[in-house]
Amino acid sequence: MASDPEPPINTPSANDHAIQGQFQRLRSLFKDLDYSSHPEHWDTLWKESFTPWDRGGPSQALNEVLSLHRELFPRAPNSSDDWDQPRPKALVPGCGRGHDVLLLSAHGYDVFGLDSSPASLEEAKKNEKRVAEEENEGKRKELYAPRKELGVTTKGRVRWVAGDFFENDWVNDSGYGKVKNGFDLIFDYEFFCALPAEARPHYAKRMSDLLNPDGGRLVCLEWPLDKDPSTGGPPWGVSGDLYLAHLGHPGQELPYDDKGRVMNGSADTTPGALKRLARIQPTCTHKAGCDDQGNVIDRVSVWSHQ
Repeated sequence: MASDPEPPINTPSANDHAIQGQFQRLRSLFKDLDYSSHPEHWDTLWKESFTPWDRGGPSQALNEVLSLHRELFPRAPNSSDDWDQPRPKALVPGCGRGHDVLLLSAHGYDVFGLDSSPASLEEAKKNEKRVAEEENEGKRKELYAPRKELGVTTKGRVRWVAGDFFENDWVNDSGYGKVKNGFDLIFDYEFFCALPAEARPHYAKRMSDLLNPDGGRLVCLEWPLDKDPSTGGPPWGVSGDLYLAHLGHPGQELPYDDKGRVMNGSADTTPGALKRLARIQPTCTHKAGCDDQGNVIDRVSVWSHQ
């Protein structure tokens, strides 16, 4: 499938200087670090309450895609489900405060919020409690309410799991072993873009391994699309072609040019390859995914096994 045209690389506006300064600190902290040490550094930042990547709420782009493009999700919860039976299972790696975990629960999924940082999961539990209290007070009821218009009358269960996405130690602790054939939905926002190039083949292989081959869907909120990848990260600048290359060749090392752009142009795929079903421009997203005029830059891509 051909990639959509990418947005131009933008120069930050004056209003973005504070945020850019925070991300410059991130780049400095992670520069030249071996990837194996990244989890402990993320945990330190959570302990320091330095979380410029947190958006303060769930992804409206994800909510829109799940609501308006139901045909892409054959295993989505619906009114015909027997709620006494196991529900579809979702995973949010690098879940942070868990905003999107709670959103997927409202869509009827049993959701595993996974993070390598114990400190972030403490924040997620606080956020879950705060949301429940606000709902009891009649606040934000629509944001995290069961999606009755989609046939979802009760929320799915939420489980917070500490572990390294790339390792297996969290699998048994999470109850993942009870997830038959893999996850029915995996949502990635700000996870892929936090990974240096050397980790991306492992990311693609792990996603392929964890995704249910029978109707499972990987949903990627592609961000930041307007960032020059040569400027480093995290967050690293991404593109639709970058996702296509790695998810189509899970576990395979791919060449990059001197500007940080992936060079793989092969149409051939490797075993376990994921196929892009759709690449959607949502009508709304987080402010970070818009240009200075408020136009949406973000894209949401949906993937399945071949």
